[in-house]
Amino acid sequence: MDRIDLFRVFARVVETTSFTRAAGTLKLPRSTVSTAIQELEGRLGVRLLARTTRSVTPTADGMAFYEHCLRLIADVEEAENLFRQDANTPRGLLRVNLPGRIGRLLVAPRLPEFLDRYPGIDIELGVTDRAVNLVEDGVDCVLRIGPLEDSGLIARALGELPLVNVASPAYLARHGVPRVPADLTRHMAVRYASPSTARVEAWEWMEGGMPRTLPMSGRVTVNSAEAFIACCLAGLGLIQIPAYDVADLLRRGELVEVLSQWRAPPLPMTLLYPHRRHLSRKMQVFADWLEEVLRGCVRPPAG
Repeated sequence: MDRIDLFRVFARVVETTSFTRAAGTLKLPRSTVSTAIQELEGRLGVRLLARTTRSVTPTADGMAFYEHCLRLIADVEEAENLFRQDANTPRGLLRVNLPGRIGRLLVAPRLPEFLDRYPGIDIELGVTDRAVNLVEDGVDCVLRIGPLEDSGLIARALGELPLVNVASPAYLARHGVPRVPADLTRHMAVRYASPSTARVEAWEWMEGGMPRTLPMSGRVTVNSAEAFIACCLAGLGLIQIPAYDVADLLRRGELVEVLSQWRAPPLPMTLLYPHRRHLSRKMQVFADWLEEVLRGCVRPPAG
């Protein structure tokens, strides 16, 4: 294994905190990864990784070397492309993960446009509502909706997603139309449980410039946006949902907006990826294109 490949293996072990996961994402035997790290530590004469039965973490020397590795890997890749006739053309496979309905309704229909614009890029599109680990799942970038936890990843704000409160005409005919938040105590909601945490989301609204919440009664709990909308259409309760998700249903009268003066705060929409300093050209153009695609359904980022 040449020196730059050793650097690539080491960088992946640091990012995955595991020899096994690094081997999986690099499609190498675990023994090859272990041997590569031993060889690299032998060449440098320092211990780069602290190993336990549960994880692998970089030592202080290892972390410093990791930062140098990222620069060297990027420089080598740039040098390799220097004399290609299409050196400025982004190319390669990009692994992207998106929330289910955004992937299906907004991004997939416009992917031909992206692929025509960038013929050197192929897309591996994952669509799921669960939280995805970029490194462990071998993903280059992921689109997250809602507040972020501190993950050490680079976050690019793409805007804020407005929410609306809706119900089916059948539900409103049976239970009445809520006019103010106090009316919600007499209503039911289709309850949404996060696919990642299983936590049921409370009903939210803004009042006097302050966020308010109320746990809602409901007989049905779901963990996917598709089921959320389907149950609302079936008359099982009120829901709060991104406006783009139900725009067509509202236009056709299959759903009706309620409490329009008491909407929940908009949700931040963020693209996450690993390294700002070594952001690849294919990642840059995809992020720009995705922001362009989403522009019609989001507000500009706050601030």
